[in-house]
Amino acid sequence: QVHLVESGGGLVQAGGSLRLSCAASGRTFNRYTMAWFRQAPGKEREFVVVFTWNGDMTYYANSVKGRFTISRDNAKNTVYLQMSSLKPEDTAVYYCAVKVDYSGRLYTSKSAYEYWGQGTQVTVSS
Repeated sequence: QVHLVESGGGLVQAGGSLRLSCAASGRTFNRYTMAWFRQAPGKEREFVVVFTWNGDMTYYANSVKGRFTISRDNAKNTVYLQMSSLKPEDTAVYYCAVKVDYSGRLYTSKSAYEYWGQGTQVTVSS
């Protein structure tokens, strides 16, 4: 199994920045799709960003375009979500997820993903 651990969440003021990380361990694969989702209280878990193993394709939700950026450190087997210009509406538990996949397709549905982290809380105050 692939084990995913998110970290880096916390409390920030509106307009601030925060960097989340997702470290993968256990069984790993050379080809996969990874995504970030978030879930606010009383709401469905929603898509944030997805990218493929080859790094050729990255797709952001409209709500975060221009503010959030993903990057990776292959040596550390870690992916980062850099969040800037944070808004109160960004408050949520953030999850990373992985789907073993060789197609290079961008999956935005939570039901497509096989492995999930425990989540990390991000709170943005006004």
